[in-house]
Amino acid sequence: MTQLHVDQLGKRYGAAPVFSGLCFTVAPGEFVAIMGDSGVGKSTLLNCLAGLDHWDAGRITHGSTDLGLLDDRQRALWRRAQVGFVFQAFHVLPHLDVAQNVALPLMLLGRNDAQRVQHMLAAVGLQDLGARLPQQLSGGQLQRVAIARALVHRPALLLADEPTGNLDPATAGRVLDLLHAQTRAHGAALVLATHSDAAAARADRVLRLSAEGIVG
Repeated sequence: MTQLHVDQLGKRYGAAPVFSGLCFTVAPGEFVAIMGDSGVGKSTLLNCLAGLDHWDAGRITHGSTDLGLLDDRQRALWRRAQVGFVFQAFHVLPHLDVAQNVALPLMLLGRNDAQRVQHMLAAVGLQDLGARLPQQLSGGQLQRVAIARALVHRPALLLADEPTGNLDPATAGRVLDLLHAQTRAHGAALVLATHSDAAAARADRVLRLSAEGIVG
């Protein structure tokens, strides 16, 4: 089980600071919600935590791995094995069907587990849609594909960017239950960026992000 630690993290775009001095830790099995105004850098922070974006100050460590010391290839390999990311824009692959999209993290790890894929599709209510292509799905269904894909390989670090933004309240509740259950069952650290008070209320802790830092 692996802890995520952020120490004095800072990010700038040109001369403009996005955030600075961010310090927090997420323990294995803990669910932390990040809240803040639009444009304050919640998505940017998640991208940094995943090693998808570069930062200008501070340190991010995941267990014994210091992300700042990894090159792009090493970060990609770390991310493949350790991270599940639910993107706000879904990022499903249009030429793969639903089941293939969900199976992609397992395929990249050289693991073939059709039963696990079907289990995840059922968990998000898509058990009958595995053969459909993404263009045949609604926005809410695509969001659930992205969630199943993020969870299928049981990652140690789960990052979710507004994962319930395209879902009705009942489905949003089920998805949050699933994320929470996976976090607990597999000792994952879950960081969720959200505007939703209902989603944040499920978290163990809520951190509020601003340009000056983080409170919580």
